[in-house]
Amino acid sequence: MSGTTTQPNPPGDGKRTLRVLVVEDSEFDARMLVGLLRAGGFEPEFERVETAGAMRTALGQAQWEVILADYNLPKFSAPEALEVLQESQLDIPFIIVSGGIGEDTAVAAMKSGAHDYLMKGNLARLVPAVERELREAAVRTSRRQTVKDLRESELRHRSLIENTSDIIAVLDCRGMIQFASPACERVLGRSAESLVDTDWFALAHDEDQERLRAEFGQGLGRDGKQFVIEGRFTAADGSERVMDTTAVNLLADEAIAGVVVNARDITERLKEQSAMLESEEQFRVAREIQQRLFPRKAPELEGFDIAGASKPAAATGGDYFDYLTTSDNQLALAIGDVSGHGIGPAMLMAETRAYLRLLARNRNDLSLILTRANTMVGEDVGKERFVTMLLVKIDPGKRSLVHASAGHTPAFVLGPDGEVKSELRRTGMPLGVMPGAEYNVSRQIRLAKGDVLVLLTDGLEETVNPEGELFGTDRILESVNNHRDLKAAKIVKSVFDALEDFSENAEQVDDLTMIVAKAK
Repeated sequence: MSGTTTQPNPPGDGKRTLRVLVVEDSEFDARMLVGLLRAGGFEPEFERVETAGAMRTALGQAQWEVILADYNLPKFSAPEALEVLQESQLDIPFIIVSGGIGEDTAVAAMKSGAHDYLMKGNLARLVPAVERELREAAVRTSRRQTVKDLRESELRHRSLIENTSDIIAVLDCRGMIQFASPACERVLGRSAESLVDTDWFALAHDEDQERLRAEFGQGLGRDGKQFVIEGRFTAADGSERVMDTTAVNLLADEAIAGVVVNARDITERLKEQSAMLESEEQFRVAREIQQRLFPRKAPELEGFDIAGASKPAAATGGDYFDYLTTSDNQLALAIGDVSGHGIGPAMLMAETRAYLRLLARNRNDLSLILTRANTMVGEDVGKERFVTMLLVKIDPGKRSLVHASAGHTPAFVLGPDGEVKSELRRTGMPLGVMPGAEYNVSRQIRLAKGDVLVLLTDGLEETVNPEGELFGTDRILESVNNHRDLKAAKIVKSVFDALEDFSENAEQVDDLTMIVAKAK
């Protein structure tokens, strides 16, 4: 069953019409959501659907601005509804409104493309969430249109460059202009008519005129062959234009009786090359700075051998690892992953590092550290960025550890027999995803002599070989076990070497970060 409600706005009531598609099997719950939107300043027009077929029909018949979906329906679900939406290739904010789903389920839904999720028992965020997603959708629409316009503009400009941008001119043996194409006005600000019977080289920069005349004279000795000269020319507005000129001596050709010149303005290309070189230098410097942010050496902890390393995919990466000292003077291993690659994630990684060091200095509870870090990171990032983080606190006296994980890839404790003794799973949402998220601390895990603790980022597991096969967790742990008698630093190196061999030295597509701690 489905229903549609449409109420015209009273004159001057200021309410914004909102077209809402509700994926819900309860008419009461659907109308409750619509009532909350109406109370929040919207005038909803809605339709309720509860099957995939009904949703496809609704998507094809109307333009919806937001979709509110219950997670579980008798014959349908939010993940299935999300797949239907993605099949339609429509960009509509998709918000899950559920009576109760776990954090892992919520994270999986958001990674699959859901924009937000709300609990039915706490719908105070409904209106703000809808308003935010409407703004984000408008931004995405504007961005797509901008990209489309840029692509069309690029095609037009490419056609212009390839067909009409070059100056075509015919010179006599003295360099006097016999013919000039209309491109002269665009490039040099001078009309073709005004240039006829004038000296081509008089247009050149004063410092280049003598050299260009000499090279032109030398080229005249190459009858029928091309020669190239490059130099600066002065436009009518006084600006300098660098011209890459290809010339052919056709003075002996009765039909032309001149030197045909094709002069291409390469000023902007040279600027771009210069900017690219400068950008590469900036990336190089940024990488050096980022590498200095990683620990220079592993901490010395009685009864443990510890090592870590990070290898960014781009010049700068979003992975992070550190050794933190908490307020009770204990060691906490930290490993994290900022979504994306490049300068932006690297900057967010540096900020997160600074936050964690400051928070750890004044706190010893891992849950409080992550809770505060989530608030601070959330203030700095938009919806497109988040940070996964794992903190592992080691008590050398008790030879034990506890951990708290903000949506990070699980870590492992391998026993002396090589079997997985413990798996350090997620205990909360990634940082920056949900304001006010809480993080639990795990139970205490006892460590025995010979145990090996392995922390990693997902780039290791997701490295692929030429056949598209993932390296996977099993190969990582196998490599660790094969080299467990070595020092921790050599174990880390052995895993990185195994990744290179597996991928056959293919270009790295994700950051690789790992920490190993051996109980001695």
